[in-house]
Formats: sequence, structure tokens, C-alpha cells
Amino acid sequence: MINLSVNINKIATIRNARGGNIPNLAKFAMDCEKFGADGITVHPRPDERHITLKDVHDIAENIQTEFNIEGYPDERYMKIIKDIRPKQATLVPDPPNVLTSDNGWNIEKDKEMLIPIIQSIKDLGVRTSLFVNADEKSIRAAALTGTDRIELYTGPFAEHFHQNPSEAIRSYIEAANIAKECGISVNAGHDLSLDNLKYFAENVTHLDEVSIGHALISDALYFGIENAIQMYKRCLLNHF
Repeated sequence: MINLSVNINKIATIRNARGGNIPNLAKFAMDCEKFGADGITVHPRPDERHITLKDVHDIAENIQTEFNIEGYPDERYMKIIKDIRPKQATLVPDPPNVLTSDNGWNIEKDKEMLIPIIQSIKDLGVRTSLFVNADEKSIRAAALTGTDRIELYTGPFAEHFHQNPSEAIRSYIEAANIAKECGISVNAGHDLSLDNLKYFAENVTHLDEVSIGHALISDALYFGIENAIQMYKRCLLNHF
């Protein structure tokens, strides 16, 4: 079974628009678990425009399933990982002003920075994942950093899916096979939705986890969060 990690950044955005603590982030994360989520993902950006440092601690204290903390590995992020010790740390190349993660690491350029950071995170007992584009050069370079996993950036797949699904998926099939060959596990995320997730899961082998936020939370406005999680989980059934 491919695991579903629910990114709850958008719930924090709703709360922050009004102030106060409605919706309650920790309770929402616990409810996602209860409704079938295999994990919770957050991205605590420095400006705290959605997830705050307090949210990270509150969620960590209350959830039982996998906690995945995304972020650019600066001093602030590394302190969060050291203090929280989540199950997984997903390293993304975003500078602070980027709206959302929209590209993978240039690993050849950044490997000298990434290698010691990855090792220090692994020394804490935390699994590492690198956000990468679905190309052979990136996958093979990622394997040399010592990372446990990669997360394939699926924005281009989602963008071209309706025009030509078989062409849109091709590089992801190849990337997952190369990752398997290199001995690293595969996650995926960005713009995966009820429209394209089943096709992606059916065609990309060796997929361990998908992280989905914007589409799932948007669907929850219509279907409710419990139904939305179950609908996404059904897209992932019986694919290995």
C-alpha cells in the first residue's frame, strides 16, 4: 500500500486569515489520522504565513502516525528537526519568498551543502528525503548524498496529464526505476489530485508515499475531510 501523508498547511492558512485557533491544527491532524491518513506533512516557513513553530510542537505532541516536516535546511529548520525528531525531514530548495515548492534541488550545485546536512539529520534518527525533479541526473546525484528517499516533484506531470497522460508519466516511471536501482525509496508530491492520482499510482512502481495538501483540502470543502481522505486512499489501493 502506498502511504498518504496529508499536508495541512492550507488549514493553517484558513485559521490565520481570522486569527485565534479555529480550525485547531492539532485536532485537525488527529482527525486526519482517525480518518485514515498515514502521515501528516507541514512546511513551517520562516514568515509563519501558515504553519507556526507552535503548530509544529502541538502536532508532534498529539499525532501517532508519521510526521513529515518540509523545509529549506537553514539554521531554523535544523533546530526544528533536532527538537521535534519527526519520522521524516523533506528538504526543499525554496528561498523564503517562494509561494510553494515548484522545483527540485540542483543537486550537483548544492551537494557539498546537502551531504553533511543529510548526515546530521540521519544521526538524529530522522529519515531524510530530497525534493527532486524526475530526471536521471537528479536521481543519481541524490543517491550519492546519502539521502534515504527522494520526493519526485509532480507539478509537470499534473500540468500535462490531461493533454497526454502517457507522455506526462514517462519520466516518473523512469525516475522511480532508477531510484530503486540506486537503493533509495520514492515519495511524490505537488498537484496530485483525484483526477490524476490513480493513474500515477498505477504506473509508477516502487512508490512509497504521496504527500497531498491543496487538492485534498479543496476537495474536503465539498466532500468533508473524512470522505476526501478515503477517496484519495482508494486511488492508492493495490498499487505496489
